[in-house]
Amino acid sequence: MATIRCFSQIGWVLVWLRDVPFNVPSFGDAGQVFDPFVYLGFLAGQTEHIALGVASLILPLRHPAQVAKAAATADQLSGGRLILGIASGDRPDEYPALNETYENRGERFRDSFEYIREMAHSTPAFENRYGQTNGEMDMLPKPTAGEIPMLITGGSQQTPQWGARHTDGLITYPRNIDDQANAVRSWRESIPSGTGFSKPVMQSLYIDLLADPDAPPQPIHLGFRSGMNFLKAYLRSLEEIGVNHVALNLRFNQADIEETLLYLAEDLLPEFPE
Repeated sequence: MATIRCFSQIGWVLVWLRDVPFNVPSFGDAGQVFDPFVYLGFLAGQTEHIALGVASLILPLRHPAQVAKAAATADQLSGGRLILGIASGDRPDEYPALNETYENRGERFRDSFEYIREMAHSTPAFENRYGQTNGEMDMLPKPTAGEIPMLITGGSQQTPQWGARHTDGLITYPRNIDDQANAVRSWRESIPSGTGFSKPVMQSLYIDLLADPDAPPQPIHLGFRSGMNFLKAYLRSLEEIGVNHVALNLRFNQADIEETLLYLAEDLLPEFPE
């Protein structure tokens, strides 16, 4: 509870949750353990302004009617603060447990995305592999802004053109700066003209923040261990190549988490105003 208050009071703009249905030992990561939609409802009641995101919901492992209902509910309860990252999933062990096939997850991802979008409309008449509606019934509630913002994670078994055309933004993983610049440029070039906005790019980053601000970087899984000064310089380089948002993950952080959040809020966030 104290960490939640910490998030909402010290200037963080968005907190990300993860969707990891099963703890697969070979992956060494159980996510944040809690079901993301239950957790979203809890966080909606504990916060007022901070955006709430899932990075990312595994669409092929859930029926899209349930996703559409739960997402719109969390969006309404939070006052329109939900951002939904979506993915096709990368843990083959989870699929047999839900009687699903790993190989066709890309097709199911597209159909699930389409279903969720259709359920945001009033009395939709629609049919795909997940079911059909005849235009005489509706799903409630509706998202506050008409649609839930959905950001594709990586490729999710889709072409870059499909993701840039249909989704609202890109979630990607850390790369060296040159490769990340190319990835951002490729994403932006794939966005159809006339879209009206640039469709943001979000990157995740694991950090272990050290007390010495001048400590040089050392690589860790999907990120680095360093002092504050290198972290600032790295984030400025991402800003320069067009990354819009970075989700800092403190899973490997060795210092006290709340103290680290306060340190980041006081020393880092003022360098990157909204």
